[in-house]
Amino acid sequence: MNAPRPPAASTPTPSAPRQVEDHTRLEEPAEAPADRAEAAREDMPVEARTSAPAPPPPPPPPPPPPPAPPAAAPAPVTAASTGWAPPRAGLTGTVATVVLALAGVLVVLYAWRLPPFTTALQSTDNAYVRGQTTIVSPQASGYVAEVPVQDFQTVEAGQVLVRIDDRIYRQRVEQAQATLEGQIAALDNSAQTRRSREATVASQVAAVGNARAQLARARADLQRVDALVADGSVSLRERDQTVAALREAEAAVAQARAAGEIARQDVRAVTVGRAGLEAGVEGARAALALAEIDLANTVVRAPRAGRLSEVGVRTGHYVTAGTQLMFLVPARLWIIANYKEAQTAAMAPGQPVRFRVDALDRAELTGRVEQLAPAAGSEFSVLKADNATGNFVKVAQRIAVRIAIDPGQPLAARLRPGMSVETMVDTAGGPRTAPAPANGSAAEPGASAGTPGTGAAPPPAAVPASGAAR
Repeated sequence: MNAPRPPAASTPTPSAPRQVEDHTRLEEPAEAPADRAEAAREDMPVEARTSAPAPPPPPPPPPPPPPAPPAAAPAPVTAASTGWAPPRAGLTGTVATVVLALAGVLVVLYAWRLPPFTTALQSTDNAYVRGQTTIVSPQASGYVAEVPVQDFQTVEAGQVLVRIDDRIYRQRVEQAQATLEGQIAALDNSAQTRRSREATVASQVAAVGNARAQLARARADLQRVDALVADGSVSLRERDQTVAALREAEAAVAQARAAGEIARQDVRAVTVGRAGLEAGVEGARAALALAEIDLANTVVRAPRAGRLSEVGVRTGHYVTAGTQLMFLVPARLWIIANYKEAQTAAMAPGQPVRFRVDALDRAELTGRVEQLAPAAGSEFSVLKADNATGNFVKVAQRIAVRIAIDPGQPLAARLRPGMSVETMVDTAGGPRTAPAPANGSAAEPGASAGTPGTGAAPPPAAVPASGAAR
């Protein structure tokens, strides 16, 4: 909108009304001087337009007006304007303290599984996968001739693992065989000697009989000579010859008896010698068997099926009896969980178990309680604590619990001895029937739950479940 213009007859100074207009109407834009001059000429009469001199040049535009002051901010809302008063600081602090204390108590009760957070699940992360890991060692010494297996290879029972140079052991077998043959020959010779000695004994027995016959004849001759000497038919000389013959016959009998006894002693000596030779034969046979065993021990075989560890022997190494060559890990595994003594109050063989394996991305598998250890772990330590002297600090003992792995779980094949697991025993589940033994989870013979003579304690009476603190 344009501002009102002055009358055409007068030519007032354009600066004064423009200044007033600028102060009263700050919101309108300033009008150009040329436009105002043109408008004034249109309002003037025609005569005035022609006779009137040209208007002077317009003055320079005035400076822009100062900016308008900012609008005043609204008055703030205060407690006095609303009528509300804040609570006292002491009451707020008390409420916060009580809330924090209750929260802390609840956290402690939950962490220790105390009422009202009591649970029948007893858990611990002090648990590991176990297996009957076997150290493979040779029984013979020598240089390694061949290693036909590799690291982490799966092997069967009886498969060849290492071969040791057997040339020396073969020679020992041949030597033992020759010794045995010599002992057998000596035994046969002893039998022949015995037969010869027995024949000598028979000959001496016959000689004794002959001597006795000669003695009887000599005695008869002496009787006849004595009768003839009495009537003077035979001289005393002839009688003396007859007596001498009798004495010779008696001596011959004694000699024959002595020779027979010597022959019998020779037979006994041969018999005793034969027993020694028979023992020698048995010793030679045992030596041959030992040599053959040593020869067989030059081939190290897998005692059972499983997987090998890193093979620590190479061709050309010299090994002795008992040298650790490698480890053999069988497929049958189980879990040993070390629970606090207070957690085992309601545990019994057969109760269900769930466990998570760290190496399998916390995958969950199932099992069952198989056995509880007969004593705390401290009882099996070499240095036992002596609490009879000094200050006593009660320390919760750990009871080892053996857990069998249920069969039919694909992830169970990926378990390895030494893996860490977290076990959870459901003490409220009660004992359940043991599953059929399977590869990877079979129990030892006689170690099933409830079998007499296995050392497992009977299920205890039901008691409130203790805390499941790890």
